[in-house]
Amino acid sequence: MFGGLCPCPCFGNHRSSDKDKDGPDLDPVLLVSGYTETLDDSVEILVPDDDYGLYAIDILDPSWVVKCLNLKEVYHFHDMINMLVGCGYKKGTTLFGYGYDFRQSNRIDKLMEGLKVKLKAAHQASGGRKVNIISHSMGGLLVLCFMSLHNDVFSKYVNKWICIACPFQGAPGCINDSLLTGLQFVEGFESYFFVSRWTMHQLLVECPSIYEMLGNPEFKWKKQPEIQVWRKHSNDGHGEASVDLESYGPVESITLFEEALRHNELNHDGESVALPFNFEILKWAAGTRQVMYDAKLPDGVCFYNIYGTSYDTPFDVCYGSETSPIEDLSDICHSLPQYSFVDGDGTVPAESTQADGFLAVERVAVEASHRGLLCDKTVFKYIQKWLGVEQRVSKHVKSSRVVDASD
Repeated sequence: MFGGLCPCPCFGNHRSSDKDKDGPDLDPVLLVSGYTETLDDSVEILVPDDDYGLYAIDILDPSWVVKCLNLKEVYHFHDMINMLVGCGYKKGTTLFGYGYDFRQSNRIDKLMEGLKVKLKAAHQASGGRKVNIISHSMGGLLVLCFMSLHNDVFSKYVNKWICIACPFQGAPGCINDSLLTGLQFVEGFESYFFVSRWTMHQLLVECPSIYEMLGNPEFKWKKQPEIQVWRKHSNDGHGEASVDLESYGPVESITLFEEALRHNELNHDGESVALPFNFEILKWAAGTRQVMYDAKLPDGVCFYNIYGTSYDTPFDVCYGSETSPIEDLSDICHSLPQYSFVDGDGTVPAESTQADGFLAVERVAVEASHRGLLCDKTVFKYIQKWLGVEQRVSKHVKSSRVVDASD
């Protein structure tokens, strides 16, 4: 655990009487996370605001198949919502959610305006109290962009920001491989009921948010993340071909992305749609990185950072092998990666999640996975401590599972 250095005035804003824990007198909490559901290219995803925004962040895939099978791997903020309700928070008065389409950039006007509206609503519903934000993963980047672009609004409405598993400097291993071969959200039997690795690959190549989570080339990593390729080079008929291990750093990897994805295409309704590496999105992502770099924590706002440790986390990624080398770089997209690992939450390196650049009240390491942090009892204890609340013990605990949007 990293000790806090910031003398925070936020603790003085909490009242400790029993009346304050009845719900309305608590500072409101806004949970911020990305959102997706079953993919269908013919349908525009509209993020529902059912249950005060909590429906959209409760589960990654709200399809009936997932619900029937009760696949725990795709539940998201569900346990934390239950915990906060157990502490006296009331949905629509002191507890809200802000979900969004994870495929979009973290700084588009629509998301910024939506967060502004949600903060104002939480502020008004609670009787004019400032809001405590709890963000997870990419939701932290969204909050970071909002704080940079709307610092005055952030200062007006936000009291505390509790950030969990945020890839402040990127998630190089997972993101590099996502652009080249895809991403498997769920492993084993459950994977048959979720989005396939290849489908995710075809989707992520055009996602601004993915480009925004590439490893930051300006960050002073202990060791620069690399993409490695065992490459076969022809000698044009003069002797045997050579096999070499090529390495690409954060800057050099752009050339690799361009070459490996040059033939990438999506077949849709009998037509082929080209999906090469998108340099326009890369340029936009560089602008987002600058926006995040320029972010300043307003005076009076307290910042807390929770990050996961003790899980092997992809860092370098290697394609091919000395005995089965890659000849054409486009073949990478149809191969499986070999990772080298660092300490982290299994998705984001601890080195990245720690590097927020702010004067934190507390910066805490918890032994849990990326999504596991959202249902970890130690995490809940820290959140309760920082919010100044306690969970009530009841023999008849009712689930706060959000209702189906169709109900």
